Amino acid sequence: MIRHILVLCIGNICRSPMAQGLLRHSLPDRTVSSAGFEAVTGASADAVAIAVSAAAGIDISGHRARQLALGHLAAADLVLVMNDRQKSEAQLMCPPASGKVFRIGDISGQDVPDPLGAPYAEFERVFELIRLSVQTWAPRIRAFA
Repeated sequence: MIRHILVLCIGNICRSPMAQGLLRHSLPDRTVSSAGFEAVTGASADAVAIAVSAAAGIDISGHRARQLALGHLAAADLVLVMNDRQKSEAQLMCPPASGKVFRIGDISGQDVPDPLGAPYAEFERVFELIRLSVQTWAPRIRAFA
């Protein structure tokens, strides 16, 4: 059973917090956390990410970034990343986790670009990519019950 889902991105202030919020909303009976490969621990989610998420009914205002650690990868049943480079980095960091690391956009065949510093509309586009990816992952995750 997939009980603990870990979502990764670079800074843990835009994409992974949005994905974490959407996954928690879709899978309230699962534990969903996030981290960043280069996160500044304790940093708030990006203000635009918070606003775009709030517009969709997802509250990530309390999010605080955390730096990815080996234990996070080991403890997760499923690890979702934003692109192939992050997938490789996670697998190199924790080889035993290799079989549980996937791109969040694997099913749609898309990477999720980093919107940091981009206009509001780009955050909306990224949020929609993540939302669609979560919609495809959620039933698969539930199927492993």
